[in-house]
Amino acid sequence: MDYRHVSVMVNEVREILGPRDRRRYLDGTIGGGGHAEQLLIHSSPEGRVLGLDRDEEALDAARARLRQYGDRLVLRHANFVQAKGILDELGWGAVDGALLDLGVSAHQLESPDRGFSFQFDSRLDMRMDRRQALDAFAIVNRYPARELEDMLRTFGEEPQARRIAREIVAARARKPIETTGELAALVRRVKRRGQQGHHPATQTFQALRIAVNAELESLRVFLQHGYEILRPKARMAIISFHSLEDRLVKNAFRTWSRACLCPPGRLRCECGWSQKATLLTKKPLRPSAEEVEANPRARSAKLRAVERI
Repeated sequence: MDYRHVSVMVNEVREILGPRDRRRYLDGTIGGGGHAEQLLIHSSPEGRVLGLDRDEEALDAARARLRQYGDRLVLRHANFVQAKGILDELGWGAVDGALLDLGVSAHQLESPDRGFSFQFDSRLDMRMDRRQALDAFAIVNRYPARELEDMLRTFGEEPQARRIAREIVAARARKPIETTGELAALVRRVKRRGQQGHHPATQTFQALRIAVNAELESLRVFLQHGYEILRPKARMAIISFHSLEDRLVKNAFRTWSRACLCPPGRLRCECGWSQKATLLTKKPLRPSAEEVEANPRARSAKLRAVERI
């Protein structure tokens, strides 16, 4: 099937990063290439973009869409946590702007064979990077009840995590839970209704996807030293789609913007920390009403940004 994904807040990202000629940029989650295309257009004729993605289908789509930019675009099949190593390998060292557009793509959700959505009855998979061994089937059918409960509560903020975990363990004792349809039906039997009109299995599927792809751990690792990939005065923008991601980004950016990390009341600084960046967004930017109307999936997007000192 054709790669279908509409990049969110494209204009806001372009305005924040301010792409210019002869500058270098990182798109750490290139997807179908919507944001990268704007970076290439507005940094012409000699600006360059490094695009990373864990999903080979996304890279193929970006390669096809952006072929006209030739060697101004460099693509790598990689997780954004590998960005610094790849930049060093290319000899770039650091970039003049960086973007992460987190979460799952519309293409992944709408691909019947990827096992991300309960809209299709397909094998439980949910891997963004199909090279990895761990998939949703393995977690659902092998994790102990306690680990399933913790995953559902932590990554899905699921209030009925214990009941769902116990039902999964009981069901798989009779036969493996193989498909998205089977899992969604099981959760529906436990919960009966979802929150605010959502399918009862929405939080379970979110938790599974995050666990399969180690999404929060990848983001946490990146944010520990992410400022190191930015040149002085370079900017970083991160778009998140749920509170777990946004909280990590908010806290990291606030830490980067602080001059000292010592506890309050300490007379002399002993932490050895120095300010790394300046906050550009004290509160997250949200998509316009017009964008949400045209692309309902944009409604939960939050954009935060910093500028390297």
